[in-house]
Amino acid sequence: MSNTSSISVLSLSGFSATMNYRFTFFSLTLLCYCLILVVNVSVILTIILDENLHEPMYIFLCNLCINALYGTAGFYPKFAFDLLSDIHVVSYVGCLLQVFIIHSYAKVDYSILVLMAYDRYVAICRPLEYHSVMSVRRTALLVSLSWLVPLCCETMVVVLTSTLKLCDSLIQKLYCENWSIVKLACSSTTANDIVGIIFIFFYSGHVLFIVCSYLWLVKSALKSIESRRKFIQTCVPHLFCLFNVSAALLFDVMYSRYGSDSVPENVKNFMSIEFLIFPPIFNPIIYGLILTKIRGRMTYLCMMSSQRIKVRLKV
Repeated sequence: MSNTSSISVLSLSGFSATMNYRFTFFSLTLLCYCLILVVNVSVILTIILDENLHEPMYIFLCNLCINALYGTAGFYPKFAFDLLSDIHVVSYVGCLLQVFIIHSYAKVDYSILVLMAYDRYVAICRPLEYHSVMSVRRTALLVSLSWLVPLCCETMVVVLTSTLKLCDSLIQKLYCENWSIVKLACSSTTANDIVGIIFIFFYSGHVLFIVCSYLWLVKSALKSIESRRKFIQTCVPHLFCLFNVSAALLFDVMYSRYGSDSVPENVKNFMSIEFLIFPPIFNPIIYGLILTKIRGRMTYLCMMSSQRIKVRLKV
């Protein structure tokens, strides 16, 4: 029986359907990753450089963008390299590292979305208490927890996975994913299954909390024109972001566990990486377009940059 010490390299079978179009996929991947970097870094720098945006909602948004950069860094460079390679392998340690980054990215995303929902609840339902409730110290604590809790959860998952004895080395995906590794085990996976179910319920609770908070927000928003304006301006993009990441992750989780072999390989591949494509691109774009302060500040910075370029060209 093989164990984790004898299997040091794992193979990725998901690239078999991409070989005939690898240069096209590589170009699209490079374009997509560059777009992710540009839109997220733009929002991050806009929030950091403008003191007027140093408010809880914008700090949470900044962390959402930082998390997008963190998660996609664990996928795109390796994915782009594999598209141009004839051999699609990854070291066992590198595979566990990718599992840690991608899964913790998804968990942090939900944690930050919960904070954003709580922030909007306080702003709309308890406006007079907002500055005392969402103080600088509490905001810093909440942001820290939104990172530490998911990272600790994922550390537990990866440690449990690393103790499994593996009977095979073929991962039927484009990247390393925890459930794909667990399916290769020939030892008991009971502990992994229990921990996995606990975390699924835990983060499903995040979604339930957000939905309940927004139902309360809708009820409060109907009471006044000002509350309705705040809800439309700041809550609608947040709801879209929640739907965006939830739908993408649901596709991936459901297919990983219950997917049919009759589904075309290209469809399977797209479903498995959807949450690494759309949320990192759409989230900063949506907030950048809808939130007035960010849109105004980004427009101002773009105009200033273009004027400086014109001056330099004249000189």
